[in-house]
Amino acid sequence: MPSAAERTRTLVQSTCSAVLLVPGLSVVHPDQLMPDSRSVGPEGDLFLGFPADSPLVRAATHAQGDELTAVLEITDVAPVSVPHRIRGRARVAGWLTSVPGLAQPGRMMLRLEFGDASIDDLWGYEEVEPEDFRDAVADPMVDHEAELLQHLHAAHGEQMATLSALLGERAECDCPENRPQAVPVALDRFGLRVRFVEGGGACFDARFEFPEPVRDIAELRRAMHTLFEAAAC
Repeated sequence: MPSAAERTRTLVQSTCSAVLLVPGLSVVHPDQLMPDSRSVGPEGDLFLGFPADSPLVRAATHAQGDELTAVLEITDVAPVSVPHRIRGRARVAGWLTSVPGLAQPGRMMLRLEFGDASIDDLWGYEEVEPEDFRDAVADPMVDHEAELLQHLHAAHGEQMATLSALLGERAECDCPENRPQAVPVALDRFGLRVRFVEGGGACFDARFEFPEPVRDIAELRRAMHTLFEAAAC
């Protein structure tokens, strides 16, 4: 399974919604707290892009030389329609400063020095150490996951439904009309997580591991082909 540090770094470098919170700072519009770019430096610090006139930029600029604490909160929502769509939340806390010269005119880059982090997702709750986060690498599927899950859901619904054949005793019936709806809810280099929605709205998750971790789309296609073949047997 992906480590807590890898899962946190994947969310930081994904397109999931995020807000940067500074104690005592209030804004008129909530979107003023949302960075329009996120990246991770070689030491594990976060670099967050904002308009130069953002209240967060003003707070960081005025606090130069003082310690301004801040927390980046990330919410991960499944890109497909499924019960319980929030897949997880991550938070990274640290100290905020402005970094002139790294952004385009009219923009400012803020640096969030990594202090501590935690993630609460489909794998459970874990805390993340600075060194682990610094050394982690985002999952190679992060830039493609949303599109791939949507494609599987929209174009391969019948094949997804056959995965219930791999559930063993959890599969109540092999009859197609009684199979639970199978919705792909998460994807990473190790495997595919599917949410099975039964009659009455009850649901449960099943995890289908790939024979080997995938590194790119080509390897993912082969892994998915192998998975669907196993379900069809």
